[in-house]
Amino acid sequence: MALVNEHFLKLPENSLFADLEKKINSFKVTHHQAKLIYLNRNDAVCPIPQAASAALHKAVDELCKAETFKGYSPIQGYDFLIDTIIKHDFQARGISFSPAEIFINDGSKSDIGNFGDILRHDNSIGVTDSSYPFYIDSNAMCGRAGYIQPEDGKWNNVVYISCDKEKGFIPQLPGCRVDIIYLSNPIFPTGALLTKQELKKWVNYALENDTLILYDAAFEPFIQHPDIPHSIFEIKGARKVAIEFKSYSKAAGFSGIRCGYTVVPKEVSAAKLTGERKQLNSMWRRRQEIKFNGASYMAQRAAEALYTPEGKEQTNQCINYYRENIRIMTESCQEYGLTCHSSPNFPFVWIKTPSGKSSWKFFEEILYNTYVACTPGALFGPGGEGYIQLSAYSTHEACTEAMKRLGKNLI
Repeated sequence: MALVNEHFLKLPENSLFADLEKKINSFKVTHHQAKLIYLNRNDAVCPIPQAASAALHKAVDELCKAETFKGYSPIQGYDFLIDTIIKHDFQARGISFSPAEIFINDGSKSDIGNFGDILRHDNSIGVTDSSYPFYIDSNAMCGRAGYIQPEDGKWNNVVYISCDKEKGFIPQLPGCRVDIIYLSNPIFPTGALLTKQELKKWVNYALENDTLILYDAAFEPFIQHPDIPHSIFEIKGARKVAIEFKSYSKAAGFSGIRCGYTVVPKEVSAAKLTGERKQLNSMWRRRQEIKFNGASYMAQRAAEALYTPEGKEQTNQCINYYRENIRIMTESCQEYGLTCHSSPNFPFVWIKTPSGKSSWKFFEEILYNTYVACTPGALFGPGGEGYIQLSAYSTHEACTEAMKRLGKNLI
């Protein structure tokens, strides 16, 4: 008989985000006349840039003609996009990569989750507390996270990296050795920013401890502070210890188009039990040959268009739109006496719950008293308890109205 993967059964039956959706849906059933405002979404609302739209239409026309038809994409992606990425995202910052080190994907989430395919199941992992739950869940599926401890709800083979408010939510280096660390910049969900000096500490830790850093740069396009690196490979030595994942969804609205890329330097390696080192670049390519058929030609042409002068300008217009929402929400929350952490470099506001209320309690108060949906911080791990998150992925009008409602409830 076929046997199930019992590691998968260690996951909660429903994700916490599914529970959040259930609570919102229950509210809608009992308050069907309410005009609900969603400030809990991690998905763009601005349409894709016109430059990308034009490229998509042109690509579709090409697929309709025999002489320009394209079938399956190359496993690593088309040269036109890889060369464009190298030129604009890396050479422009003094970083050199060969085309063989860039892997085009159908969204960075897939590659972040799938990279564990080429790593042993018994590696220890570290995540910032709080963090994107998917990091742990994708490792739990193969047994790498261990099991959930009933006394504190934590996974026993996961090192939870402290991100205290007193230190600006900047993650502190682990006090022990960890095999694999998931790191993002800006840090999700708080929006804390790692300067080059801070990021250098992590690269040095990885070099000293033979640790692999899986670096999630999904929100990199929002970075405008000159001291914040746009890539971990701006740090000396990172090519030996880091894999970087990039997305076009958060700034350019590609969540429905599906395209991103992963950087796997040829220098980065991991060990066999015998101590022999194996190059991860060649292993990842072999994995992709087995399980991936490439991002579509249309999506890659659209991504290429984002790097044109028009594409860059139009993408920045989207980013600035979300930054205005951050300003609206931050100023309002501060006016209402709420303690919040935000910046123009990240499209979310991290808010301390008042009077020691739990994340879920404050979420429900806001939902039922103001008809505004936010995200309880507890969804992002134990360190998120006592906070909520507001998303800038909404319209100016919705953000303004939501803040008015929040003010009436709090004042």
